Amino acid sequence: MKESYITTAIPYVNGNPHLGHAMDYLLADTLRRYMMSRGVNVRLQAGTDEHGSKIFKKAAEQGVEVQAYVDQNSQKFQDFIKSLGVEYTDFVRTTDADHMRRCQAIWKKLSDHIYKGSYEGWYCEGCECFITDKEYGENDGVCPDHKKPYVKLSEENYYLRISDFKDRIREALESDELKITPTFRKKEFLNLLKDMPDVSVSRPKEQVEWGIPVPGDDSQVMYVWIDALSNYITILGYPEKDISEFWPAHTQIVGKDILRFHAGIWPTMLLGLGLPLPNNILAHGFITVNGEKMSKSIGNVIAPEEIIEKHGLTPFRYYFLRHASTTDDADFTWDKYEASYNELANDLGNLVQRLATLCKKNGIDRLKLPTGDYHEGEFDEKMQNYEFNTAFDLIWSDIQGLNKRIDEEKPWALAKEDPAKAKACLSSLVRDLLVANKYLALFLPDTSKQISEVFEAESIEPPKSPLFPKN
Repeated sequence: MKESYITTAIPYVNGNPHLGHAMDYLLADTLRRYMMSRGVNVRLQAGTDEHGSKIFKKAAEQGVEVQAYVDQNSQKFQDFIKSLGVEYTDFVRTTDADHMRRCQAIWKKLSDHIYKGSYEGWYCEGCECFITDKEYGENDGVCPDHKKPYVKLSEENYYLRISDFKDRIREALESDELKITPTFRKKEFLNLLKDMPDVSVSRPKEQVEWGIPVPGDDSQVMYVWIDALSNYITILGYPEKDISEFWPAHTQIVGKDILRFHAGIWPTMLLGLGLPLPNNILAHGFITVNGEKMSKSIGNVIAPEEIIEKHGLTPFRYYFLRHASTTDDADFTWDKYEASYNELANDLGNLVQRLATLCKKNGIDRLKLPTGDYHEGEFDEKMQNYEFNTAFDLIWSDIQGLNKRIDEEKPWALAKEDPAKAKACLSSLVRDLLVANKYLALFLPDTSKQISEVFEAESIEPPKSPLFPKN
């Protein structure tokens, strides 16, 4: 069996899981289920980023010992991923002893591309990154993501020489050796790459106490990005183990706001280590609420748990995998969510109830499943191009088509005139639903399992209660 590897960005543990994190995990889970349905053994990584000044300060504010703080918050993310029905194979924490030891080994391997230098310029505490004078001017001195002014810093740090590999990274992107989806994000990054400076990969220990010590220099700790980015290969055992069975990664899934780190710093690190670049980076957009970016100051933050509590997990997955674009920004409103739930109840819930009831009345027993896939070409193309929401649309068109066929073919009327024709009609409908259900399993695994239990049983029995009850 072919082996493959999918990664998700590891979130800071100084806050609660949000809808952006949910998109990371849902997209990764859907891709993994798709690839496994095609006979690929997939490792899926998740994890938590637990070092840096923001986390240290947050623990101090709460009067909690920092290790206890990150332990507690890392568990929140593990519980959150589980609540989404996402199945990962590996979970990495950047405070794990194995990760820390391997990061120091990676630093040593990169030593030819690391130098010590002084920096005086602008720093974003929210992003935990230095920015150029050009970016400072373009943003009027305020981080567009965190809405906080940049801070002037003067420090002596270690730097990773991006310039050593800038041309090689550009070639990889332009030739699609390293693909970025969507393509307009690639164009944006290529413009950014032209002026991308060497990047600080350490901070003075007196400024950031909570981090991995720089090998050979106890006065410095590793900058959070070099620590965090290494997780994708430390979890595979690098550098102690041969990771070629799973590396290069098939797809690395990130939010658009951290693409620059994954398309610039991370390839520099990999090339410096002599490792191949990942095959694909999928950069998804933000989730807005009523057309506005979520913000505590505006008071429009909606927690994923709040949405799941409303109708359950399947409607949550349905909305964000079908009605949210895989690659562009997507908007959430409660009105849109209720409309989506009603669509789910009317199109799928009602179909299952109607069809199972008709099968029971007409003595339809367990059917032999068809072997063909109706959408093999078009569906595969969409999934391989990361058009998950439009691939889902294809399957939903089938679901709606089955409802239409029931209305047009009227199996209840056929049963009175010609019971054999009624059975043939219902058998055909059930088989087509089960084919569609194979695809639904990639997006809505729990509901797909329920449908299988109803229609693949020895005797078809309608669900005792609707799959998606109306309010």
